[in-house]
Amino acid sequence: MVTLGKSSGKVEKYYADTIAKQGAMLFSLVDPDKTGGEKGARLAQASCEAGADVIQVGGSIGAQGTVLDETVKMIKERVNVPVVLFPGNISGITSYADATYFMYMLNSRDVYWLSTAQIQGAPVVQRSKIEAIPTAYLVLEPGRAVGWIGNANLVPRDRPDLAYACALAARYMGAHVLISDSGSGASDPAPIDVVGGIAKACANEMFYIYGGGVKNGDQAGDVIKAGAHGIQIGTAFEGKDVAERTARVKKAMLAEGKKRI
Repeated sequence: MVTLGKSSGKVEKYYADTIAKQGAMLFSLVDPDKTGGEKGARLAQASCEAGADVIQVGGSIGAQGTVLDETVKMIKERVNVPVVLFPGNISGITSYADATYFMYMLNSRDVYWLSTAQIQGAPVVQRSKIEAIPTAYLVLEPGRAVGWIGNANLVPRDRPDLAYACALAARYMGAHVLISDSGSGASDPAPIDVVGGIAKACANEMFYIYGGGVKNGDQAGDVIKAGAHGIQIGTAFEGKDVAERTARVKKAMLAEGKKRI
């Protein structure tokens, strides 16, 4: 169980309560640039009905403005779980969501992704009046589009010690959530010892969400067994069989997660 700080908001408490009951959480990511509007709302609804605990909305490019507003509004009409923004930049904020990850890219080489975007975005988040969740974002090899855009110093797949050190730094810097991401479209998940190293550093003081490369129940179960609190699914689950595949992943996650309760 993750220990919450005094500043934790309603959505964070939902995370803690859900993990306490289930042992793990499933996060479904909708990218409005690729699956916006009605299509994105249908994807979110199918994911929710199949077991997604949170709908995340965002993307590396194009997830902003009217398409973001309309997609989030449509999703909110169709799901009964929190809708949390996963902003690719300061333009990825809308007041129609329940919360946003107030996020910095921990291993970016560019100061913009470490502090400048956050300084520019803070007043926007405040005006939106949605919950801001302090979040560290860690990009692992291969990184894909998000690694390229964020100029990330990618964590090597064969260095669990570096992954551990990064996560420990995020914890000491006060993050409430750590999201590690191998990148949208990654061929497979990060090695289990990398996932385990990050989970160990989080030490149940941060929520640890893993993203990138998870396509089936076996992979999902392995990630949860290694210590992640949740798994983020995205591009691999946008086909016609989204409900069936999401349900299989959720079942495997809960089988491992319940062992922690």
